[in-house]
Amino acid sequence: MANLTPNSSFSLTLRLQIPNRVGMLASVTQAIATTGGNLGQIDLIEQTRKESTRDITVDAASTEHAETIVQAVKVLPDIKLLSVYDRTFNLHRGGKISITSRIPLKSVSDLAMAYTPGVGRICTAIAQDAEEVYKLTIKQNTVAIVTDGSAVLGLGNLGPAAALPVMEGKAMLFKEFAGLDAFPICLATQDTEEIIQTVKNIAPVFGGVNLEDIAAPRCFEIEKRLREELDIPVFHDDQHGTAIVTLAALFNSLKLVNKAMAEIRIVINGAGAAGVAIARLLRKAGAEKIWMCDSKGIISTSRADLTEEKLEFAVKAQGTLAGAMQGADVFIGVSAPGVLTPEMVHSMAKDPIVFAMANPIPEIQPELISKDVAVIATGRSDYPNQINNVLAFPGVFRGALDCRAKTITTTMYLEAANAIASLVKPSDLDREHIIPSVFDERVVNAVAAAVQQAARQEGIAQN
Repeated sequence: MANLTPNSSFSLTLRLQIPNRVGMLASVTQAIATTGGNLGQIDLIEQTRKESTRDITVDAASTEHAETIVQAVKVLPDIKLLSVYDRTFNLHRGGKISITSRIPLKSVSDLAMAYTPGVGRICTAIAQDAEEVYKLTIKQNTVAIVTDGSAVLGLGNLGPAAALPVMEGKAMLFKEFAGLDAFPICLATQDTEEIIQTVKNIAPVFGGVNLEDIAAPRCFEIEKRLREELDIPVFHDDQHGTAIVTLAALFNSLKLVNKAMAEIRIVINGAGAAGVAIARLLRKAGAEKIWMCDSKGIISTSRADLTEEKLEFAVKAQGTLAGAMQGADVFIGVSAPGVLTPEMVHSMAKDPIVFAMANPIPEIQPELISKDVAVIATGRSDYPNQINNVLAFPGVFRGALDCRAKTITTTMYLEAANAIASLVKPSDLDREHIIPSVFDERVVNAVAAAVQQAARQEGIAQN
């Protein structure tokens, strides 16, 4: 198992009763440090002449590591462990989102206008002119987050209920970063036709549809069909959000190593939804030499087991990932932990670029190759250069909904990637800063503006 950095995903609060004697608090912090915990905030809850009660926050690297830290504190003489709570579970308790009214109801007249009988006039207006639904309801600012729970994060097919916490989190990001109201729709079916029909049936409520954590190859058909059959934007974030941010990061990485997109050879490991979407967008951006690998090695024209999507990127070369890496300029991993070795990286061309984006454990730990590469990026927040979809999807939907785009196109993706990359000034660009922070307030507006401009140029904006 890889040595992971402690992070807030596995954060604990320990409530301890500690004697007021010299060295007692130090013994606690020493035990935490010795077991590899990352010490956070220490709060004094109560103090008497003889003892203090303190809350100590600690980041661990895994559930097992957290238990090791707790046990190390438990065995300390004269220290009483009163309680332990997992801060991540505590944050999720009761859910993370809610629905609130925009308009207060303080009088009978307020009620009569917001609901019956006054609301009947609004219903009639929409029935007479369907466009009025965008002005008189939540539709113009609302996104459905639709999943079947078949590919939840890197955890696999967990089903709709277990997917709900991810979809709640997605709704939070839509609201916090783009001011969009989004709601989780977790479907108790993994049948393609049922999913398509269900989304079509609920579409009247929503201004756009974000597909999430739906397994390949089913996700390709679902997105394609919904785009053909609906007149609102449909966007599979696992594909296109990942592709947009990856391309933005690559644009800036290539500036650092002074290489051109058309000249480099790119190896993509992982031929699912994200891998295929990245490859397609890289082609649109001018990449000409892309070798894609899956669990069986290079996706070669000699193989008889290829899906339609994999066939798009089949090459004459055959062999393993290790063979594909020899002389490659760029590695993009959307696959599995630990599949890339330092030896493979050493076989790459001069100034290699490595995007190891498997989450939570990347294809290779950055520490193993930090001195051997020009740039390394991951999907994790505890390393530099986090390739995070939140840089893309809030702005993409903000732009698409604001101009009433009928669909979302590859040109929009390309322009969104350019917009994200442009926010890193040349003077700030370096091997540990190829992409803006997810908290950079310029990102959503820049992406939204780029998406709107592309939509107008393509003639698909209705506003």
